[in-house]
Amino acid sequence: MTNNQKEKLFSNKFIQKFLDNEPPISLNNQHKFAEIASSLAYYLKSFSNINKLLDLICLIFKHIFYEKIILIIPLNYDGEIWHENIKISANNDYLPIREEINSFFYQFNFSKKFKIKEILNFENTLRNNFKQYKIESKKIVSRGKCRGFTYVFSENLSSDSITKDNNFTFIHNCLAVGLENYCLIKTNKKHENVDREISTGAEIQSQLLPDYCPIVYGVDLAAHCRPALQLGGDYYDFMCLKTNISEKRKEKARWALVIGDVMGKGIPAGLLMTMLRGMLRAEVLTGLPPDRILHDLNQLAINDLDQSHRFVTLFYSDYDPRTRKLRFSNAAHNPPLLWKSSEQKIIKLDTEGLVLGLQKDAEYNCSEIKLNENDLILYYTDGVIDTSNSLGERFDEERLIKTLTKLCKQTYTSQEILNKLFKKLDDFTGQNRHLEDDASMIVFQMK
Repeated sequence: MTNNQKEKLFSNKFIQKFLDNEPPISLNNQHKFAEIASSLAYYLKSFSNINKLLDLICLIFKHIFYEKIILIIPLNYDGEIWHENIKISANNDYLPIREEINSFFYQFNFSKKFKIKEILNFENTLRNNFKQYKIESKKIVSRGKCRGFTYVFSENLSSDSITKDNNFTFIHNCLAVGLENYCLIKTNKKHENVDREISTGAEIQSQLLPDYCPIVYGVDLAAHCRPALQLGGDYYDFMCLKTNISEKRKEKARWALVIGDVMGKGIPAGLLMTMLRGMLRAEVLTGLPPDRILHDLNQLAINDLDQSHRFVTLFYSDYDPRTRKLRFSNAAHNPPLLWKSSEQKIIKLDTEGLVLGLQKDAEYNCSEIKLNENDLILYYTDGVIDTSNSLGERFDEERLIKTLTKLCKQTYTSQEILNKLFKKLDDFTGQNRHLEDDASMIVFQMK
């Protein structure tokens, strides 16, 4: 049987016709009940419309429990009274009382932020208004969570309770599963929308990071950012301090090289990183020395960072290819590692300075160093050294220095060194383990 045939067979219209042509179904007629159970199973398997399912439940209740009025009050995705899907199951003999129940319900003032305890007040008021009926209540529960409420009205005050009947319990449980399915579908759609937005944000953010490393005279550059999540808080950039010159002349112009890290990861860190990038790019064009750049950047960003309860570490440097001098200033970022080829050792490039966004009047220092042939600088974020393996061991700075020292003693290009560093990081982390934080590296090698 095709899905279309099944859908037609188990449609509300078909079941209505089927039930209307049958006498009220005896609870002992298991054959007829099995047919109804099949329709419920199909609805739950190919769930698409909660309103149809509620209508079907009402039809089944109407024909199985012929002399009962059953009120179904479902809760929606947000756990609130789902007014538009409240249903009453009753045959035509009870049309007046159905109208009374509907009228009573819509007069009852549930708060917009419904709480479960409100239902007790509702139930007491319901019983006081319909004293001629015996009213039994039963929660619609799935996976321990309330999905709504069912009320059974009986004219015979001494009649047996149907809420403990196996067939009633079966239908009631199917209703609970159906309502849970609806919530799961809504949650899934919400997650899909969020994932789509995050993917779009990640795509935009990736476009803000440099697509390629610039050509700087006498320098071999390579860089890569690997976010822990789709959106990351790491930032690196290359900016020429002169804009209105040809690409050829830019090669020998002064270049700014910056790497930073917003506290945390994910969407909040990514948004702050994007904001910081715009501010920094505007500051760089002033041509001020690194310490002044960081001072002014801190002044600009302090209010936004303070409100977000986050801070930023940033290492800012500028390089002049004509003099081979690198000026730098540090806002509490991991100090870049400088491989001094002539001395065959690594030193750290650091200056005193607070993180951005912590103190309004923070001051920063500036240092300068002249680079020689085959010298190399590794800029990196703390996600590199803070990553851990299955034993809980950190990659740490010491391991990074040892790895970099071995690589610098070989004749590798900047890109090869960068690739090998990330490979070392992956080998250390282990298979099927992701980085705990964003990890970025820039390799700046003198030719």
